[in-house]
Amino acid sequence: MALILREKHVRSLLSMRDTVVVLEEAFNALAQGTVMNQPRNRLVFGGGVLNILAASAPSFGVLGYKSYTAFREGVRFVVMLFSAQDGHLLAIVEADWLGSMRTGGTSAVATKYLARPESEIVGLIGAGNQAATQLMGMCTVCPITTAYVYSRRPYEREVFCHEMARILHIDVIPVPSARLAVEQADIVITATTATDPVLQGEWLRPGCHINAIGSNWAQKREIDFSTLQCCELIITDSLDQAHQEAGDFIIPADEGQFNWGEVHELAEVMMDNGPLRELPQDITLYKGLGIALEDVVTAAHVYRLACQQGLGEEIDLLP
Repeated sequence: MALILREKHVRSLLSMRDTVVVLEEAFNALAQGTVMNQPRNRLVFGGGVLNILAASAPSFGVLGYKSYTAFREGVRFVVMLFSAQDGHLLAIVEADWLGSMRTGGTSAVATKYLARPESEIVGLIGAGNQAATQLMGMCTVCPITTAYVYSRRPYEREVFCHEMARILHIDVIPVPSARLAVEQADIVITATTATDPVLQGEWLRPGCHINAIGSNWAQKREIDFSTLQCCELIITDSLDQAHQEAGDFIIPADEGQFNWGEVHELAEVMMDNGPLRELPQDITLYKGLGIALEDVVTAAHVYRLACQQGLGEEIDLLP
């Protein structure tokens, strides 16, 4: 029997702290070569997009894939989780909140290794679901006291700040421009749907860390070229996927301004003698694209908790 796990189950079972722990273990396993990740495939047609991401994680006991459709009417996510021991179907997991949590959790892992440990001020551009879990992730790994938030819609910005202050018990302050959000920040986050850069390098303070997670299309970017020039260390979750999707790198590279050799993978940070921040004044960048491994191991964690607590709907499918 397989389990159907709904959004309500994922939200009740998945904490950010657990998500960060699981994802750190996953990237350690990727560094050791005990898991495999396949970059996202997209089928683009007139009405929308079908996305498929797959990963194998035998050390976690699972393999699987996430698929999702993106249409004007909305985006719908599902993870299919299988046993790595005998291939039987373990779970079908609704994965909207799961995707937001694993994105925030992976940024938190990157921040844990790359940001200055005393970082306490966040500058956040964006005020949607992804922005919420990004801020949750930062509060899990750093002693955050204050977040400055900018988004294009003032009302949504105010509501977001009020709600996140209530949830996280920190000062979450709306500001009228992206620059004002960024200039004082130890950690800068871009979580937008922008096509053109929303972050400029001249706004960054020395020693800050950047998480750029909003764009994963080759023709889109959230950060300008001067931001890349400011960075002493540039990390992404998958270099193979970045070559296909990271417009923040692809666009300047195609113009002959950026060298792909400057980009390292997050798994490398986990290795002995891996790339790390060298000086307190260094600026570091994590470019998050969202990879299958993150979805599969997070779904496996939710599945195990659901089994322990007797949650979910059993279905006799693919016995």
